[in-house]
Amino acid sequence: MIPIRDTQPSRNRPVVTQLLILVNALIFFLQLGQGPEMARFLWEWGLVPARYTDPALAAYTGLFQKVFTFFSFMFLHGGWLHIIFNMWTLWIFGDNVEDRLGPLRYLGFYLACGLASGLAHSLVYPGSTIPVVGASGAIAGVMGAYFLLYPASRILTLIPILVFPLFIEIPAFIYMGIWFLFQVFNAMGGGGGVAWWAHIGGFVMGAFLLRFLVRLPEGHFAAKVRKAMARRKTPGLQTIRVIAPQDTPHFYGTLILSPPEALAGCTKRVNIPWGFYSRLYKITVPPQSREGQKLRLKGLGRRMDTGGSGDLYLTIRIRQLDGKTDF
Repeated sequence: MIPIRDTQPSRNRPVVTQLLILVNALIFFLQLGQGPEMARFLWEWGLVPARYTDPALAAYTGLFQKVFTFFSFMFLHGGWLHIIFNMWTLWIFGDNVEDRLGPLRYLGFYLACGLASGLAHSLVYPGSTIPVVGASGAIAGVMGAYFLLYPASRILTLIPILVFPLFIEIPAFIYMGIWFLFQVFNAMGGGGGVAWWAHIGGFVMGAFLLRFLVRLPEGHFAAKVRKAMARRKTPGLQTIRVIAPQDTPHFYGTLILSPPEALAGCTKRVNIPWGFYSRLYKITVPPQSREGQKLRLKGLGRRMDTGGSGDLYLTIRIRQLDGKTDF
């Protein structure tokens, strides 16, 4: 299953998520610059459990490297596919978790989940001399938090069936549940070169930490950062779940706009889930739009037996974005 996007909008710009993606990308290019020394680079700065259990390796490794590699390993990657998939997953789920925790708590949360993933792998394979690299464990923690925060959100997922791609929307709690069980089954089966226990450890830590972090009061500085990062526009892509009365071919939904968007007009993309499929449309909102105004999109309703289709009516709702408003 490959996640394409989720339907949970974020209220604030995900500055920490964006920063993490940037740092991971820069370090990956630093790796590529190592050339034939890359394997040695990964061994030195990746997480090698035997460094802490083998007396010879322990004596060879300094205290700084022993501590630092528990953090540096989560910014290293084994190849292009590894980093692309990890960063894509972080981009999909990280913004919403950062939105809930705030940037500072989220950064600490991310690093703690990565640390827990490394500890989990080291406890299961204490004598391993193979370096573990990748942000997967930390991102698994983000997924664990997302699982608890937004279980009703839906994940547009690509499921390859032979050569035919199938796109379906899956509730987040089902998607995350299947993903977690997949990690457990593979971990119990022996691995196959993937640090499955790191994924499990990160996911469990993410779910565990979330319950404590959401109870902590947000500091004054963090609140100021959150306010500065609040979005001034509603998401450019909105998922609209339409109402489809049986006695009419027309569909009805709601489009959320901010006051500036309603005043100046804007362009939005709307995703209309219907059955197992989703339809994506580009719409233009005219200037001077008002609360309760209806936009009529011809031919986007239910197909009729007599030929032709009904229309889609979107009711405009204007919301003041203050960093706390739900879309």
